[in-house]
Amino acid sequence: MIDIMKQEEMFLLISGLLKRKMTVYAIGGTAMMFHGFKNATKDIDIVFFSEDDRLEFKRALEEVGYKGYDSVQVYGRKENQPIMLSRGSQKEERFDLFSRDVIRFVFSENMKKRATKTIEIGKNIVLKIADPHDIIIMKCATDRMKDKEDALSIIDKHGVDWDIVIDEAQNQTGLGNKRALFDLAEFVDDLIKMKAKISKKVLEKLIKTMEDQ
Repeated sequence: MIDIMKQEEMFLLISGLLKRKMTVYAIGGTAMMFHGFKNATKDIDIVFFSEDDRLEFKRALEEVGYKGYDSVQVYGRKENQPIMLSRGSQKEERFDLFSRDVIRFVFSENMKKRATKTIEIGKNIVLKIADPHDIIIMKCATDRMKDKEDALSIIDKHGVDWDIVIDEAQNQTGLGNKRALFDLAEFVDDLIKMKAKISKKVLEKLIKTMEDQ
């Protein structure tokens, strides 16, 4: 597992190796750590909006010993998988490098605007932290128990304006993800069954929104 100090140490190392400054977006467990929702993560998840930046980041990782990692082991056959690199005898240090699309979800312009928390690391990394609402919606892309547990943590520690999440799911539908509302409804239903603090009206609104599509 990677704790917050190790995570920042890894970013600082890479920042010093990059040949230019770049802005990237932290999602998943990485973003949750910066928000204070969890103490450690299995991997560092980053979204890029420039393929040149993503390849330069990959080059810097390889320079310090990171090797390619088979994404199918983690994401199965899902689309828009990241470039994955790991290091360590147990492959305990892992970076997942996404290019705008995060499995079925697009890191949209609205998500970029909501990522107001910004951290500069070294001279070459400007790290923008995904908003908690967007962390939740992107966790709908997988069916992993740990993602549901992460969502429960966000709900308990931060609270969620479900209108923001539902609006983004509708936006994702317009961006080509026709399953966005369905995936969110299924995710919310699972969370309710796990005793999450979610009103059943949220699920009812989701179902009505799908019917109106």
